[in-house]
Amino acid sequence: MNPRTSILFAAMMLSSAGAALGADSLADLMPAQPVIPDHSFNLKDFGAVGDSGATLNTEAFHSALAAVNAAGGGTLVVPPGTYFTGPFDLGNNTNLHLEAGATILFSPKFDDYRTGATARGYRPLILINNAHDVLVSGAGTINGNGEAWWPEARRFKAEANARHASGNTSPRPVMLSFRGCQRIRLEGVTLTNAPVFNITQNACSDVTVEGIRILNPAIAPNTDGIDPKCCQRVRIAHCYIDTGDDNIALGGSGGPLEEDILVTDCTFLHGHGCSIGSGTGCGVRNMLVQRCTFDGTDTGVRFKSGRGRGGLVENVTYADLTMKNVGVAIGITSYYANTTIDSALAEDKAQPVTDTTPQWRNITVRNLTATAGRTRAGLIAGLPEMPAGNITLDNVSIEAPTGLRVANTKGIILKNVHITAASGPDVIADGSVQGLTRDN
Repeated sequence: MNPRTSILFAAMMLSSAGAALGADSLADLMPAQPVIPDHSFNLKDFGAVGDSGATLNTEAFHSALAAVNAAGGGTLVVPPGTYFTGPFDLGNNTNLHLEAGATILFSPKFDDYRTGATARGYRPLILINNAHDVLVSGAGTINGNGEAWWPEARRFKAEANARHASGNTSPRPVMLSFRGCQRIRLEGVTLTNAPVFNITQNACSDVTVEGIRILNPAIAPNTDGIDPKCCQRVRIAHCYIDTGDDNIALGGSGGPLEEDILVTDCTFLHGHGCSIGSGTGCGVRNMLVQRCTFDGTDTGVRFKSGRGRGGLVENVTYADLTMKNVGVAIGITSYYANTTIDSALAEDKAQPVTDTTPQWRNITVRNLTATAGRTRAGLIAGLPEMPAGNITLDNVSIEAPTGLRVANTKGIILKNVHITAASGPDVIADGSVQGLTRDN
């Protein structure tokens, strides 16, 4: 370890007591809620026709939302029916309420969403930009018509991977995009067939997502469920997410610290897990994931970053989790860009520490039961120049084909950890591991 790394790691250890105070205290986190004026408008009063696509209702949405804005806010009721439309925006103090049996079906025409003269950029289906007090509610459905976008996305990804490009996600419109907003809430609705990410919240504060369903095929590319990036005071509760990429993904860059995040009582099916990363430049501090179920998910607990895209992630607890037939139960890696951690470690050497070096510290995984039937029990791997530190697995039971791989770590505690590996040892550690302790 070089001198600069030694100094940084010492600072990490000194700060650990203060940093470890907040995660479990988030169990009852309740962000500030939106305030919606007592005005109500019905979409049909503005000429909308819910006839499953025969009528384009874009102007009806624009007119209705303009009336809501002119009134200083209120509720736009979408009654039963399927309303075909292009994109639209939501403003301050607005509740977009979908009644049971109501569906907003978005146009599959790419030109409806293009921004500028080129085909490279697309605006979101629903954009909420620099707004406050916004609610999307009800028992209805928002359908993004993603089937129109996914074939091109798969072609783009295959070509990008073939030439080893740094990015392989084709341009597509996000379903719901919140940017720089305060006091936002989504409740009850179902989101399905997103062209790309379902919900993104960028640099927002006081975010609540309660009791929604996100349904996309497992083969739908890059259809992340909920992505709060660079946000503060976020509660995601009682959600059901079945999708084609990360079920939930924190981790952004170029924005404020992500802080005080609660994910509780959620169910994850197809998808890549409850993740932090791959970009962690904003940093993440104080996060609690509790009482969640994973069934068929590629990864359960997931931290992912790499050199040049990292930052400090600290004080994170995953507790009381049940996993069935996941790919990997626990994944913490600073080698996200590499195909396998084992090949990356074979010839890897310490590099200079920078502001974008991934740092993982003060992480606890507690009360986890998992069957990881496809690959391995887990992976914990920092970098030679920045070992992953102060990580505790407490009361963890995993069945898997192979054991837990540990590398480039310092201060790993395995307390009442039982890993049943079909082949090989339960824990695979090499000389890069410092201070691994077990009580069993």
